Amino acid sequence: MRFLLLLALLAASALAAQKRYDGYKVFQVKAKDLPSFHAIAKLHTEQSSIYDFWTEPRSLDDPIDIMVPPTYMEAFDQLLQTHNLHHRVKIADVQSAIENNLKGQAAPSVVQEPRSRSGSLRYKLNWTEYHDYTTIVLFLAELAQNYPNIVTLITIGKTHENREMYMVKISNNQTASATKNAIIVDGGIHAREWISPAWNTWLIHELVENYAAHPQYVDNLDWFILPVMNPDGYVYSFADDRLWRKNRNPVNGPCVGIDLNLEPLIFFYFTFVIFLFALTEGGAAGNGCDQTYHGPSAFSEDESANVRDAILSVANGRTKAYLTYHSYGQYWLTPWGYTADLPEDYPQLFDLAQNAVNSLTAVYGTQYTIGSSTNVLYVASGGSDDWAKGGAGIPYSYTVELRDTGDFGFLLPADQIIPNNLEMWEAMKVVAEYITGLV
Repeated sequence: MRFLLLLALLAASALAAQKRYDGYKVFQVKAKDLPSFHAIAKLHTEQSSIYDFWTEPRSLDDPIDIMVPPTYMEAFDQLLQTHNLHHRVKIADVQSAIENNLKGQAAPSVVQEPRSRSGSLRYKLNWTEYHDYTTIVLFLAELAQNYPNIVTLITIGKTHENREMYMVKISNNQTASATKNAIIVDGGIHAREWISPAWNTWLIHELVENYAAHPQYVDNLDWFILPVMNPDGYVYSFADDRLWRKNRNPVNGPCVGIDLNLEPLIFFYFTFVIFLFALTEGGAAGNGCDQTYHGPSAFSEDESANVRDAILSVANGRTKAYLTYHSYGQYWLTPWGYTADLPEDYPQLFDLAQNAVNSLTAVYGTQYTIGSSTNVLYVASGGSDDWAKGGAGIPYSYTVELRDTGDFGFLLPADQIIPNNLEMWEAMKVVAEYITGLV
């Protein structure tokens, strides 16, 4: 009892140390005509360091989620009234939503430690709550220790703050690895998208602990999974700011962080002219204080360079699929993100995505939108799926935006982790079975 009380006090003190969002609100805004859309798009362009756009302005038909600080509430209300923008409050107090999201973060890991199927380990990680980076790394190390024949824990480099970055290889060493197709999965690029690492760790657990239920997925495929691509930001989101997005590199005066997904990865492959165009026109921000600041150059960040090298080391012609997981919105996105043009093999990309989503939807009825990033969302220069396909030559490359559609946004309650994972597992099985059959 005293131990549980100590954990509760530590959790409470950690929460108190975090940046607070008392009085912040999340509005859903919808333009009624082109002038009102331009007004909100201008706000996004000029003041996104003040207003946190949880979703970006795309078109007249699409609502926009914006978090507004209390000190700017009057100015924002004036904007809404002046341009007669349709709006509603989605989250009335962000701090309350954060606290609800964090409830039970300490004690359940003590009283609900799941035993491995071998019976020799008790993992501190479960999927009834969100877990910090240390807990995730310990979980990966325990799996590698317990299942050396199929799990290899690979260090791919260090972050800006000198944390190790890990990739998990899952492969049956008794089958010829060089002839098997491979799948690369990553997530946690944006620190505040906690459901992404929660899904990735669940996928690792399912492939390894439940191997006997579906051995074909490990016997016939090699898996390379990077559960947390932005460890520094992820740690910071637990300790200091629940809604932190970027990494922790202080590269722009008083501002900290680069958006690792919008640091222009794709232009490792495309021409320098397109690179310059995208830095100014393609969705990534040039102001270092903005949430989507793209950084000074392609692969300028330790994290993105490490991931590039890790992917290239295994994308040797037999890696057929790449899936990067984000939240939120429930989208299954294909390249390209920097242009409305589609890849030549878009019909094949779409068909596999459609089959995967059909299986996903069959579980709970959850609906996902399928299409290229630019055509169903917005221009997003530098997306890692674009680079994986265009630069690393991985044909079936996707960005998947997990639950939900905005009722909770980045603060998805922990009780949705397992439903999210169960439905996404059905989609992943479709991808795995298809990739297994590719020549």
